[in-house]
Amino acid sequence: MQGAQVVAGLAALAHEHRLAVFRMLVVAGPDGIPAGVLAARLGVPPSSLTFHVQQLLHAGLVTQRRVGRQVFHAADFTAMNRLLAYLGENCCGGGQSCVPVCEPGATSQGLDGERVA
Repeated sequence: MQGAQVVAGLAALAHEHRLAVFRMLVVAGPDGIPAGVLAARLGVPPSSLTFHVQQLLHAGLVTQRRVGRQVFHAADFTAMNRLLAYLGENCCGGGQSCVPVCEPGATSQGLDGERVA
């Protein structure tokens, strides 16, 4: 990962709402969450959510897909793992990251603690 990508990722996460969105998406797993649900959980208008998600998209930390009329947002776990690996690259003194890697399965645990497919 290059320095500019790291800076963009950290800058995107350096806001209360964007950090909250990203954390919700990590919990949701690879299937993601519909935009309307994210906005409701955050208590922000859809237009504000769009602004914040665009920052995360630009940084490459989230993906989006359309299913019918809904837009689903999901964390990009590969990008997240690269960012964490970059940050922890020299933490063990050997030039190799000792940061754990997140590998979500197709089935994950939702924000309310229930299993979701």
